[in-house]
Amino acid sequence: MPPGPVGMGTGVNTDAGTDESVNGGGDAGRVMPEVPTFGVEEEYFLVEPGSGRISDAAGRVLARARSEDGFADTLTGEFTRYQIEGRTPPCTSLAELRAELGAVRRAAARAARAEGLRLCASGTPVLGRAATDAIGDHPRYRAGLAQYRSMMRDFAVCAQHVHVHCPDPARAVLVGNHLRPLLPALVALSANSPYHEGRDTGYASWRTVIRQRFPCLGPPPYAESLAEWDRRAEAVTATEAMLDPAMPFWDVRPNPRLPTVEIRCPDVSADLETAVRLAALARAMVTAADREVTRGDPGPRLGAEELRAACWQAARDGVTGPAGESALRLVTRVREPLEAAGDLEPVESHVRRLVAGGSGADAQREAAREAGLKGVVRRLVTQSETEPETEAAQDQGSRG
Repeated sequence: MPPGPVGMGTGVNTDAGTDESVNGGGDAGRVMPEVPTFGVEEEYFLVEPGSGRISDAAGRVLARARSEDGFADTLTGEFTRYQIEGRTPPCTSLAELRAELGAVRRAAARAARAEGLRLCASGTPVLGRAATDAIGDHPRYRAGLAQYRSMMRDFAVCAQHVHVHCPDPARAVLVGNHLRPLLPALVALSANSPYHEGRDTGYASWRTVIRQRFPCLGPPPYAESLAEWDRRAEAVTATEAMLDPAMPFWDVRPNPRLPTVEIRCPDVSADLETAVRLAALARAMVTAADREVTRGDPGPRLGAEELRAACWQAARDGVTGPAGESALRLVTRVREPLEAAGDLEPVESHVRRLVAGGSGADAQREAAREAGLKGVVRRLVTQSETEPETEAAQDQGSRG
């Protein structure tokens, strides 16, 4: 993939022409099924267990993972050497996604521990870094550094990207029009980056703020067709604010290499249950939007400035602000596709739990009050490397 700030890795099993990546399957009918497959890619920091600082050891950790676990297709590098990325295959159910993502996290954690490090799923580094320049050793990453210059110096952020099978890029653009106003709710629910290199930013998702500095990131434009989408990407590229019009890094996009709608705004979640249930919510959002496209609804023409401001507010306030109430309404809005997938109860209960009890950002601040910033890192590591078996077992029982 060409350089661009978030998601600059190679995507989710993104070999050109391969339909066995995050959402495999053919192009038959070019229409989304009632319950499409979905998958996730996540980015994780590598941290030193003593200092809690991020470590530029991605090369060593990936070599270890590939030699010991055979995870060559599911673990890869990222924009900085402080990070690695995990990818799931296409999944049909929440339970399957949980199993696959849990396996990815276990493999990544084993490899990190073998190199004397730990896995930490946080949107931004809680503490500092061991090196000042740890850009990944890839020509496209270096090109991104040349293009954006000092804007990239603190660009070490970790996201969750959700892919939902959609075989027609033109249809994916129209689906994206319906998703645009819903993005602030996902930003709030997933917010997991209140600290940045030793300081409390005052935000729930500082990663979102870092990303919004870039003119090529953030909410996507409204586009009536794939041709209009392409023209807008080409216009941004002409200003040198985007490196490749074929590879925009907006928060929703038709993935350039996969038959998917890709949602890119969430912070990575330390808690596995939050990760998989928000992914299931994202799938329901895409499915509901696809039904609206089928009915001929062009989607709300929310202005770019208004939408960007709403995402900023969600990043600042998290679930305690207006986006928290929007998240509850969102579940009601996508109730039918959640029911069709068997995901209504686990997703609805988890969203209510997040809105009432706080997101990952709130959990980080609670840990800081109890044990300082090193305590925050320790809690994140524990969550990132541990599967919450109780909730998983409850879901299996309700489905069995």
